[in-house]
Amino acid sequence: MIGKGKAVAVLVAALGMPGMALAQETRLDSGDTAWMMISSVLVLMMLVPGLALFYGGLVRSKNLLSIFTQSFTVAGVIGVLWVVYGYSLFADTTGMVAGEFNLHSLIGGFKHWMLLDVVRDSLVGTIPESVFATFQMTFALITPMIIAGSFAERMKFSAAVLFCALWFTFCYLPLAHMAWSGPGGLLYDWGILEFAGGTVVHINSGVAGLVACVMLGRRQGYSLQAMPPHNLGFALTGTALLWVGWFGFNVGSAVAASASAGMAMLTTQIAACAGILGWLAVEWLRTGKASALGVASGALAGLIAITPACGFVGPAGALAMGLLTGALCYAAVVYLKRTFGYDDALDAFGLHGIGGIVGSLLTGVFASKSLGGYQDIAIASQVLIQLKSVLFTVLFCGVMTFVLLCVTRVLTRGLRVCEQTEAQGLDLFQHGEKAYG
Repeated sequence: MIGKGKAVAVLVAALGMPGMALAQETRLDSGDTAWMMISSVLVLMMLVPGLALFYGGLVRSKNLLSIFTQSFTVAGVIGVLWVVYGYSLFADTTGMVAGEFNLHSLIGGFKHWMLLDVVRDSLVGTIPESVFATFQMTFALITPMIIAGSFAERMKFSAAVLFCALWFTFCYLPLAHMAWSGPGGLLYDWGILEFAGGTVVHINSGVAGLVACVMLGRRQGYSLQAMPPHNLGFALTGTALLWVGWFGFNVGSAVAASASAGMAMLTTQIAACAGILGWLAVEWLRTGKASALGVASGALAGLIAITPACGFVGPAGALAMGLLTGALCYAAVVYLKRTFGYDDALDAFGLHGIGGIVGSLLTGVFASKSLGGYQDIAIASQVLIQLKSVLFTVLFCGVMTFVLLCVTRVLTRGLRVCEQTEAQGLDLFQHGEKAYG
């Protein structure tokens, strides 16, 4: 198993924690360290300004600042929680035993509370543990804000921030630990192929977004009046920043400047390009036009699909995954949402949920050496493992998100802004400012 799971397993060995039978000698590598520092900055760029611009351009002008304010605030809150207990619950492998299920298979402990034992000279493999903790923090910052694409333009600021903090604690951290903490983690022991976040990031946030938009209900005037993006230029600029940042997201998950990282870089780029064509092929057949939002969405669909697979598949597999996911995400955004009538405002579920599911399942296919991948697996068996992990993620996240939204609704006295606030815009009534004069 390679990717983040291996990195945390190396951490276990390096710090002498239970969970690995043999300790491995670690040694600082300046090249690996430099790349991981750059990767951390690239992933941070995905949130602000990348995701904020993408979402901000898609909402109506009266709600642009609400997206940016939520992005900064959620980053601040979760960044602090990451220091207090987040990194520890993710990375602490005390009590974990390969193949044995216990509480530690689901969540870490408090060994790294307040990062008190993360000192200047501690290493994770060949990089400083401080760099590794920062890199993982950037994933924790952006994942909850993906959900905001589903509840955009109608959730109270206080509810959004509280919910994201609770969701980070009770949804993101357990799944990250289960998949990436190494031997003894539930999904890790199942044999999931999860290089950079298909289940942990995309399915997790996508399903949460679906639950959130259903519980909040539709925006005022939804399906009765047009709600076009107020600035597609912002949205495409945000997409471009996300595309560039995704190399930190995917390639950085090798936790080294290695051959695996190099292949992850190539497959990430191929999948993004193929996703554009897959989306546009279906859109053109249906409408006779190639839209600007379509090319942006197709690129994101391809990037989402390749996230769990980028270090496991070859170029041909990445091409196939991008094409298929681009087409399927278009169908989800256009037909699935219309059929069931839910108001997934910025298509967080249609892109991240559906794209993550398709990508995770196809990882089990194209990771096989027989199809140009790098894993010695039986395709049918691995697809079943991936399916089991996907279903578990959907169920776990769906139930937990519902419970957390109920708790948030009680604590903030409602999830949704009043009708006047929604009509006039969250920027003015929630933040006292306007994006435009």
